[in-house]
Formats: sequence, C-alpha cells, structure tokens
Amino acid sequence: MPLWFQLHCGLEPRTLAALAVVLVVAAVLAAQHFWTARPRSVAAPEVVAEETVMPAASLKTTPRPSPSAGSPPVAAGGRVVVDVSGKVRRPGVLRLASGSRVEDALRAAGGIKAGTDITGLNRARVLTDGEQVVVGGPAPAAGAGAGFAGGGEGSGGTGAVAPVSLNSATQEQLDTLPGVGPVLARHIIDYRTRSGGFRSVDELREVKGIGDGRFADLRPLVLL
Repeated sequence: MPLWFQLHCGLEPRTLAALAVVLVVAAVLAAQHFWTARPRSVAAPEVVAEETVMPAASLKTTPRPSPSAGSPPVAAGGRVVVDVSGKVRRPGVLRLASGSRVEDALRAAGGIKAGTDITGLNRARVLTDGEQVVVGGPAPAAGAGAGFAGGGEGSGGTGAVAPVSLNSATQEQLDTLPGVGPVLARHIIDYRTRSGGFRSVDELREVKGIGDGRFADLRPLVLL
C-alpha cells in the first residue's frame, strides 16, 4: 500500500497484508468467473439415420397362377418334345420352345417334301409335349386331322379311319390316331391300367397331354 494511504487510514502492516490477500483472491475469482461465463461453440448432435424395416406383411410374394386344366402340358425347362415323321426332309424327335406350333416343327424338320398334300394339316396349332406330327399320312376322318397331313403322294385320301377302342387298343394302334405319338399312346395305356379301364370316352381328357382341342380331334375316332 502507498505510504500516504497507510498513514491516512492508520492501518497496521498485518492488516494491510490480509487486505491485500483478500484483494488478490477476489481478483482470481473474478477472472475465473469471467473465463467460465464466456460463450462457447456447441457442436450439433450427430444425426443417426434410422434403417427402415419393411413389415413382414408387405414382403408377401404373389402366388404364381396355376395352369388351367385344359392348357397343353409343358415339359420341364419350358420346352416340348415332339416326333415329326412322314414326308419331311429330316424326320425325328425334336425339342422346341414351349408354345411352338406345328409350322415350327416342320421348319425344324427341314420342311415338307415337294408334292406333299398338306390340306388336312393345321400348321397353326400349338404343339403339346409328347405328340407326334405325321406329314403325308392317311387322310383322317372328318373332324380329325390334328396332326396329319392329307393323302399325299400315292394316297387316295378317301379312306376313313376305323374307330380305336380305348380299353383294348395296343400302343401301336393308339399311335395311329392323329396327333398321338408313342409317348401320348403310353400315357393313355398307363391311365387305362391305373384306373381299371375307361368308363367313358370323356375320361380321355384326364390323360396327361390331352387338352380340350386334342380331345375334340380324337372324340370321333375312339370308342370304349
């Protein structure tokens, strides 16, 4: 303390020392208060994106529609196997894409030989798995002709096809029906054996490989 202040106040040195300590402590506290009270930058809280969880009900898959009873059978892998024989350039068993038509089978077999009458052959018909397409075979009866061409070379084209018995015909006899190859004839015999014989011609619809269109072709050509 200045001497004039000490003489004016009449304070003792001990008292002045205590007063100086108090002033120093007060100054320190004031500085600390000022430091802690100053404005500070506050970091924004981190935003955590919430993962959207789809409810189980929305994950249901749409069931695939089942094929209708009258639709042609399709081989595994979306292909059909057909037997093309008769007056074609490369007869044999062919594997074609599902939905192929008789015209596609004839093209895959190298085409029809020149001079063959194909009046009775429906080249726009959709093929079924296991059927036989005969080109230039005997002329079918009226309403038939699903897989046969007309008379062709050396054929009169006027003979009628005798009805075939579903309950007694052999595989070779069934094979002569239009559009029925060895595979489909085997299916007919298997169904006949499994069910104990045909009780009605309409049961032919139950045989694998025979849809409504093929049944309409075979109906006038078969009997019990």
